Order: sequence, then C-alpha cells, then structure tokens
Amino acid sequence: MFNIVLVEPVIPPNTGNIARTCAITGSKLHLVKPLGFSISDKHLKRAGLDYWSSVDVTVHESLEEFLVYMGDADFYLATTKSTNLYTDFKYKPNDYILFGCETKGLPEPLLHKHAERCITLPMKGNLRSLNLSNAAAIVVYEAWRQNGFE
Repeated sequence: MFNIVLVEPVIPPNTGNIARTCAITGSKLHLVKPLGFSISDKHLKRAGLDYWSSVDVTVHESLEEFLVYMGDADFYLATTKSTNLYTDFKYKPNDYILFGCETKGLPEPLLHKHAERCITLPMKGNLRSLNLSNAAAIVVYEAWRQNGFE
C-alpha cells in the first residue's frame, strides 16, 4: 500500500510500534541505517509483538542508497519544520513517507531541497513534537483513508 521510511531510528519501541502499524495497514517498512539498535533487539520485537512476520521490511545502508532505490517515486518528508499540513496532500498507493531520527529529524538539506514535499502535523503550544510512532500512524491512516481503506 504505502512505504513508511524510518531514517536512522534510535528508539526500538517506536520502530516496533511502526512495524505493527505497517502490518495492520499493509504498508512496507524501510529502515535506513545507521540504526540505533539491532533488528533482533528484544525491545523492538516486544513492541511489534507477533506482527513482525507480517511486515515487509527492507533495510538500506544509507539515506543516499535509499534515495537511489526510491528513484522518481512520489514521496513526502514528515517534519516539524514545515507549515504544509499532512492533510493537504493527496496520497497514492506506493508513495513513500519519510520520518527522521527521533532526536534530530530528517537532514536539513533534504528538507530544504524538497520543501514542497514536507508535511507536518498541527500542534498547539511550544511542545517539541509528537511521538514518532504516533505521527507515523496518523499519516499512514490519513493516506489509507484517502484511498478508501482499500
């Protein structure tokens, strides 16, 4: 359905929870190294529970390698550094939605180069950001909703 991309994730339970969301929505999960944990990490497995066997996961050696792999496919960059609401875009099956590292987000040069593809979730106050797994779930469910939950 959709491609969820985690660039340099560092918190195993977030990745496990996102893997669970991918399994339930039929989305493919892409992990871009370096990872802050081992894929066999017990915390990662625990968060994903018994869903791991239902997740299509591809691990990429670097962001540069992933961008070549993605080619000219449509993609979106989730960030707190944009005013483009995630609901303002029309998502199509096979689109890629990239999420950055929990501690630093996506690389600034990538965000600047593709500012028109940056999406954000609205937030009140001066709070930093929503949890990564919650943000990924919100965006993928919106994309799935737009496509009739097919």
